Amino acid sequence: MSRRGVFGSVLAAMTLFSPLSGETSAATPTLAVTGYIEQGTSPSLIGRSASALNTVGIDGINLIDAADRVTTPDASMRALLATTHADGLRAELLMGNFDNAINDFSTTVARTLLHNTVNIRKVTTQLAHIVAGEKWDGVTVDLESLDASDRRGLVTFVTMLRAALPASCSLSIDVQASTTLSGYEQGGYDLARLGQVVDRVVLMAYDQHGPWSGPGPIGALKWQRQSLHVLLSQVSAAKVDLGVAGYGYTWPKGSKLHDGNSISDALARRLVAANHVTARWDASSGEWTARLRNGTRLWWSDLRSYRLRVALASSLQLHGLAIWQLASIDPLG
Repeated sequence: MSRRGVFGSVLAAMTLFSPLSGETSAATPTLAVTGYIEQGTSPSLIGRSASALNTVGIDGINLIDAADRVTTPDASMRALLATTHADGLRAELLMGNFDNAINDFSTTVARTLLHNTVNIRKVTTQLAHIVAGEKWDGVTVDLESLDASDRRGLVTFVTMLRAALPASCSLSIDVQASTTLSGYEQGGYDLARLGQVVDRVVLMAYDQHGPWSGPGPIGALKWQRQSLHVLLSQVSAAKVDLGVAGYGYTWPKGSKLHDGNSISDALARRLVAANHVTARWDASSGEWTARLRNGTRLWWSDLRSYRLRVALASSLQLHGLAIWQLASIDPLG
C-alpha cells in the first residue's frame, strides 16, 4: 500500500470544507489518538484537531538508495514539529522506504538495509542523533513492501534502533493488515518478536481497496476485526493502535487499474452534491459509498466511520487509534 504522495490535490480542496450536518466534531475518546500529517502540509491542520489528539506522526524521512543513511527532516517538518509541541502534543518522526522515483515503497532499498547489519547500525545511529538533536518524542518505522525474507532483519533493525534511541523516546512500527498469521509473516512481520521490542504496533487497517483493485471499502469493519484478531494473538492489546482511514478513493467507470484518485472526505461529499446523487451509508463496512452520474464509484471513511473504530478499539482494550491523515479527514475537535 502506498500511503504517501496521494493527497497532492486534496490540500487545496480542504480549504473549501463545509461540515457534514450532525457530524461536526469527534469527541476525544479515552484511547490515545495519533494523527498523521505529511511534510509540506500546513501546520494549521494540527491545531484544528489538536483537542482530540495525543500524538502527531510527521511523515517523514526515508532511506536513500544505498540504505546506509536516511534523509533529514526539512524546514516544513521542523515547522510541524514546532506546532505539535506548541499545541502540547507528542511528535513522532516517521521513517520509511518510500522512493519518489517509483512513487512507491522500495523493496530493494528496504532489503539493502535489513540484510546488512552495517547499514542497520549506521541508520539507527543517525536516527538517534536526529531525534536527540531536534527533540522528537518518538520514531515510527514505516518499512513497507517487504516479504518473508525480511522478518529477521526487521526485528534486528528495531532492536538496534531501540537500543540507540534515548530511553524517553517511544518506538512504534507500522504493520500492513492481514487476516492470517501467514499473511503477516509473508509481509515481513514477526509479530511476536516485534511486539516484544517496540512500544507500539500500529495496524494500518486501511487501503483494503484502492485504484489498484476493484471498488470497495477503504477498510471494512469485518476485515479490520479479522486483522486485529490475528494481530492480538501475537501482540498485547495494550501495545496496539488501530489505524483508521480518513479519506476515500474514486473508481472511474471503465477505468484501468490505477486510474482512480485519493480524495478527502470533504471532496467526496462535494462530488456527490455536484452530481445530484445520494451517498449511501454501508453499515456492514462502516463507510460511505456513491455512484456519480458518469459511473464513477466512490468509497470513503469519515468521522462517522471513525467513531465506529473508536468503539471497536475500546471493546478490544487497545492502546489507541492512528488516523491517516489530518489533511483529508474532517476536523476531529
